[in-house]
This record gives sequence, C-alpha cells and structure tokens, in this order.
Amino acid sequence: MNVLFIAIDTLRADRLSCYGHFNYTSPHLDRLAEQGVVFDNFFAPHIPTHPGYTTLFTGRDVWAHQIVSQGAARELDPNIPMLPEVLKRHGYFTVAADNLGRWFRRGFDLYEGYMWRRDTAAGWNKAEAVNETAFRLLEACAAQDKPWFAYVHYWDPHTPYLPPPPFDRMFYYGDEKAPANTSMDPVWQLEAFKYYFMEWMPGVTDIKFPCMQYDAEIAYCDTCLEALFTCMRTLGLDRDTLIVVTSDHGEELDEHGLWFDHHGLYDTNLHIPLIMAHPDLPKGKRISAWARHQDVAPTLLELLGFGSDAAEASMDGTSLVPWISGARGDDVAPALFCTECTWTRRWCVKTRQWHYIESAEPDPFGKPDQELYDLTVDPGQLRNVAPDRPDVAQQMQAMLRGHIQARTAATGNPDPVETGHITLRQVGNVNVAIPTNQVLEPGQQNNPGHNEDFWEDPTSRRLFGMGYL
Repeated sequence: MNVLFIAIDTLRADRLSCYGHFNYTSPHLDRLAEQGVVFDNFFAPHIPTHPGYTTLFTGRDVWAHQIVSQGAARELDPNIPMLPEVLKRHGYFTVAADNLGRWFRRGFDLYEGYMWRRDTAAGWNKAEAVNETAFRLLEACAAQDKPWFAYVHYWDPHTPYLPPPPFDRMFYYGDEKAPANTSMDPVWQLEAFKYYFMEWMPGVTDIKFPCMQYDAEIAYCDTCLEALFTCMRTLGLDRDTLIVVTSDHGEELDEHGLWFDHHGLYDTNLHIPLIMAHPDLPKGKRISAWARHQDVAPTLLELLGFGSDAAEASMDGTSLVPWISGARGDDVAPALFCTECTWTRRWCVKTRQWHYIESAEPDPFGKPDQELYDLTVDPGQLRNVAPDRPDVAQQMQAMLRGHIQARTAATGNPDPVETGHITLRQVGNVNVAIPTNQVLEPGQQNNPGHNEDFWEDPTSRRLFGMGYL
C-alpha cells in the first residue's frame, strides 16, 4: 500500500463543507470524504506548526519530543524517529513537497521545496506552486518499483489570505472598504498584527471580508487538490494508495478577539479535519470518537502492516484502526491535553463537558489566566464561567497538573511549556511573516520565513517585529 499524506496548513475542520460549513468550500475533499473515513472530532493538541507536525510524524506529545514552539533553537532529538524514517526502513520510497526543512526532512529520499508569487496586490498561487513540485515527485514515485510515501504540504488557508482570481470574489460580494462599516476597528487596534494586516488588506473595514477570503483560500486549494488527484490517476498511482488529509492547527477568524492567526487554545485552533480513503477502508463512514495528532502515525503503521513499530518507536498515540473497523466507538482518551507556545504560553484540558485553559504568563491580548467553558451549553467557548464555577476550575486544574506530572515522570523531560520561549511578539512585514522556503542544506542556519520564526538576538527580534527584517 502506498500513502499520499496531504497537509493543508492552518485548516479548520468547520470551514470545510464536508464538516458542515455553510459555504461550499471543498467539493473535491467532500467527494474524497464520501469515498473514505471522516473523523468528526479530530484535534491538534499542540500548536503552532512545528509542534503540530512533529507530533503528527513522531506519534509523540510535546512532553516526549519537547518541540513546543515555532522556529526556536531546539532541534528534535535524533533518537526520536520520524514516520518517513520508519517507512524507509521498511523499503518505502519517500518523497516530500514541503518547506519546513530542519528535522522535517529526515527520512525522505527526495525532499523539495517551492516558492510562489509574493505580490500583495495580486493573488498568491500557493497551491499551484506546491503542485508543481508534487507532480514532479509523483512522477519519481511512478518511475520506481518500491511502495511509496508522498508528503505534500499546502499553505493556502494561512495568512495572508490572498486567493487568486476567480476565487478572490467567490464568497464575498460586498464593499470591503465601505466607510460606514466599523467591524474591523478592533482588529486595527492590535499592535502585534496591524502593520502586517495593513500590508495585505489595506483599508478593509468589513470583518466579513477576511473571513470569506479564508474560505476562498480553502476553495482554491481544494481545486488544486483535484489536479493532484488527476496526476495520480494519470500516472496509475491511485489503485493501491491510502490518501490522508489533515492539518497542523486551525485559525482564529472572528470568534474570540484573536484575529487571523493561530493562537488561543479554543476549538477554532484545535479542531481540524482528518480524512482517510483507500479501497479497503469503509466508504462514507463518520467517526465521532475523539482522536488526536499523535494517533495518526501508529494508525498508518498498522494499516501498512508495521504496527509493532509504533511500540518500538515509543509512540504515545493509539492506532485508530479499531475505530475505523467499528470494533471500538469510545473516545481514544477521556481527556485532551493541549499546549500553546505561540504569542503566549498556555495549557488546556478538554473533556466532553468542560474546556479549561490556563496561562503560564500574562496574556498580551488581555485573556484571563484561567478560562473555563461548559461545552454542553457553550460549544464555541464564548462565555468564561471560571469565576462562577471555581470548584470545576480547580478540578480541571488538578487534572491538568496531574497529567503534566505523569508525563514528565514518564519521559524524564521537563514541561516544555515552562521551559519554552515565545519566539515572536510582533509581526510587521508580509515578506517575513509568511511561510516561505525553509529548506536547509547541511550547515545552513534556519531561514526566517514563517510568521513565528525566531532569532536569539533581541535586536534582530525587534527589527523583525518592526518590519525591517
């Protein structure tokens, strides 16, 4: 069995039409969902990007792999295997169209990046640039005899939301710069982001506009996915290929006063899609059980016949095969434990009823140190009841601290939220705030291209935030 692993960066589950979104954003993914298995409650427990993908590809949580922030100096322990390394050991030909570099290139026979037009006055054809690399890699897969694993990493829902025509007016029909509309006023008061936002949506007054452009980015990427699937069919690579679609985290739009970025441990950032399709898997199956990033790698290993490798690699995740087959229907774990080290450092513990968030430092956006939400009446986490229910907040805090103590004892590692560092305090220029080619050659330093990249030097951080780097 071959594997096509598709990651669509910054993709919220609830903005896909196959997950119930009101905009018809994802017809091609919808069709794939009808042909495969959809996990309705799949979560990214560790944000932002680097911890998210590290958890996906190691099957371990942040307490085990210690990657908790973006672009920091810490490297993944070379003794922790990545999924491509495990598969290569089993004779797989491994390729990646990706731009994160660093430890994410480990285990790939071919690892190639991409670049796209970066003119903020025009649409950005990000997915087409990714496809150009992906097509070439799929041709390489077809030209050899081994089973193959192909990883394709798209960036379209990530800021800046600049979908190319005709997608740029797909869901928005009004005047985004109407003077009478003041809904964007709170956004323009965000010192950490406003100069960045001004560069790619100058003069915008209607907050619905960037929200609809986020949807348009998804629709554009979805169309480009069909081109990828067509390439597979043309090359004859679709007959015994498991297709996996997921993301690293979601995005804040207009819900919690944290606009157009991935910070805050709410479901807007935690709830992401997981779609798996193969001729041998059930068709049109929806699974309501909770599952997590760390469950993906052991699931793939079991589906490929290498299940024992998950234990050998000390993966924390649980194979989802029993849920796919219908042998189990309960949640993979009774609680979800989450971390964030984006613009502040936080933990979260989430159960079916309660959603508890605790900050390790004062929040730059004015959020309280403790937040508690009753999901039975407030699934969107909009009304903080921590002041009204201190008893529940105390119980959830004890559950969280007990989990942290258990994981630090089990791994022998510190809590990375306590030892980690915030890697960026302000974004000031689109050319350094967006994802770009971060592929590194041996001996190179990390290329500052993603919007949380970090230099240890305080002067560099300050100039970066002001837009000079």
